[in-house]
Amino acid sequence: MTLQASVSMSWVNTVLDAAARQGVPSERLLALAGIEPQELAQERWPIDHIARLWRAAVQATQDAGFGLKAGSQVGPGNFNVVGYLLQSAPTLRAAMGLVQQYQRLISDGGRFQLLAGEEATWLVYHPRQGTLAFSPHQIEAVLAAVVVFARMVTGQLLRPLAVQFSQGQLGPLAGYREAFGCVVAFEQAFSGVLLANALLDAPLPQADAQIARLHHQAAAERLARLAEGQALAMQLRLWMVQLLNTSVPTRAQAARMLGLGERTLARRLQQEGWSFASLLDAVRRDAALQAVALNQRPLAEIGQSLGYAEPAVFWRAFKRWTGCTPAQWRARQQGAGEQGLGRQ
Repeated sequence: MTLQASVSMSWVNTVLDAAARQGVPSERLLALAGIEPQELAQERWPIDHIARLWRAAVQATQDAGFGLKAGSQVGPGNFNVVGYLLQSAPTLRAAMGLVQQYQRLISDGGRFQLLAGEEATWLVYHPRQGTLAFSPHQIEAVLAAVVVFARMVTGQLLRPLAVQFSQGQLGPLAGYREAFGCVVAFEQAFSGVLLANALLDAPLPQADAQIARLHHQAAAERLARLAEGQALAMQLRLWMVQLLNTSVPTRAQAARMLGLGERTLARRLQQEGWSFASLLDAVRRDAALQAVALNQRPLAEIGQSLGYAEPAVFWRAFKRWTGCTPAQWRARQQGAGEQGLGRQ
């Protein structure tokens, strides 16, 4: 079974912290995104969760430069063990190679590519979206974070030679100048940061081979655990999403699919902070929010497709998830999308 792309909570906190600095508490942001507070206790989120969180943050703050600000305020803790590993790398180029190697520990939501030239090298970011489209603010945050980390590990207020985005301009040009300190181009073939080779290959002041080995070992162990398989709840979530297209998943079906007894399944889910019922409720919620926001299917039909025999039962569940009716949610999300297009 192919696992759904996921993101670490350390990167989720990048969004939550940036919104909080603008006066939007996490409780309000989660409610606006349709995400249950209990999910903050998970080690990783499905990639669609953070896509909704970015959208909600931009909507709540009404800040066209939200992504740039979020990325510009990161620190080592936003990248867990990878952040500390980068600080002890011998060169900035080596640090970028480590980002490529351990990117999954931060997020499956994209990959980096190095395109080397004679005088400079492009660090290109390729986003990988889930069911929901990436927010362009996510991409701005990633490139801003790259520059912040380069400054952090080199100890210099470095300026890239150039920065470019495949998307259109979101906020005022002053925000881009403040974040990058160089010319920024939009609607290009790819999104990336251009850095001089001399800068990339210069020795870093904090390089420490012994500390690097310790961090490398810790990162490799985490990556191996992640490669062995995501948490049980993550596996079940993807299976439920696939099955929900035809029928409502049951506990007995899940146990057979995993080769476990039902009691064992319940115990292992409990260890991860879930029950089968709460996980199914979360999957139905995600499917409902997406279907209501992204198409014009009749609301009663959407509820029926998710296993709710009566519209009133679907309405009650939806209000419990979001605090509003399906019709209100649809209007709110469509309004936010129109505002985003207007900014671009």
